[in-house]
Amino acid sequence: MLTLTRSVGETIRIGDDIEVHVVEVRGGTVRLGFKAPREVAIHREEVYRQIAEANLLAAQVTADSLGALAAFAPSATATEATGSEPAVTPGTAPA
Repeated sequence: MLTLTRSVGETIRIGDDIEVHVVEVRGGTVRLGFKAPREVAIHREEVYRQIAEANLLAAQVTADSLGALAAFAPSATATEATGSEPAVTPGTAPA
């Protein structure tokens, strides 16, 4: 970890696009200002962890989820019973 000492009004640059400004120091609290491109996400650590946890939960697929999705898929036995093939949308290959 790089540790720097800066005073109020001074700036730290990260790469070519990110600036960190020391806005205020009061007691044990430091106020920082950030200038960065819109596509660079800047979060407090606790918010970043909540986002990461929510993404992890959203990415988990349970057996219940797969079973619920399977109910919407046409089954091979239903196709055989009707004697029809599944519909093919023009421009797509049959399954």
